[in-house]
Amino acid sequence: MGQKVHPKAFRLPITHDWSSHWYATKAKYKEFLEQDIKIRGYINARLKNVGVAKIIIERSINKTNITIHVARPGMVIGRSGSGVDELRKKLDSLVGQKVSLNIKEVRNPDLEALLIASWVAGQIERRLPVKRVMAQSVGRVMRSGASGVKIICSGRLGGREIARREKLVEGSVPLHTLRANIDFARVDAKTPTAGVVGVKVWINKPEKKEDK
Repeated sequence: MGQKVHPKAFRLPITHDWSSHWYATKAKYKEFLEQDIKIRGYINARLKNVGVAKIIIERSINKTNITIHVARPGMVIGRSGSGVDELRKKLDSLVGQKVSLNIKEVRNPDLEALLIASWVAGQIERRLPVKRVMAQSVGRVMRSGASGVKIICSGRLGGREIARREKLVEGSVPLHTLRANIDFARVDAKTPTAGVVGVKVWINKPEKKEDK
């Protein structure tokens, strides 16, 4: 039986940080966790086409801060901030209190594993050749300055009756090196004929410099 650990959880808090920052008692923990799941689900569904790379939720006494890292912030903000205001009102109703919403731009979308995995999944749903899509994605990531990238697609690729797995690796992707800044994401491509195709992406980013 395989012994697998999530690459991000394996490196907490060495190269990665938690996506939720709050402390709760046993009575409040379930409530906050359910709210976080609803918040992330709503944001990912509403901002599906703007490239959501990360959602950070911070809670303090009677205050909730939500930071959304996106590839195209202009589409979220809208004209004169109308898009942000509408999104904030919906989040206020989900949380039950005033929410502070921040939109941050992702400087290099091609180095975000979630965005690459989502793009690959989208191309597979459009019935494009899997090998070609994987090769294009690997090229984009390596041209953006990554030290290595690995992409695995598994399922009934190309509509085949028997499920199989395609793997493409370029550069160095050390999975056991704790100081390696490995970004990982898994996205499901839902195809009408072949069912669900799983897409996994590992990106070895340049090592983070320690703050002095």
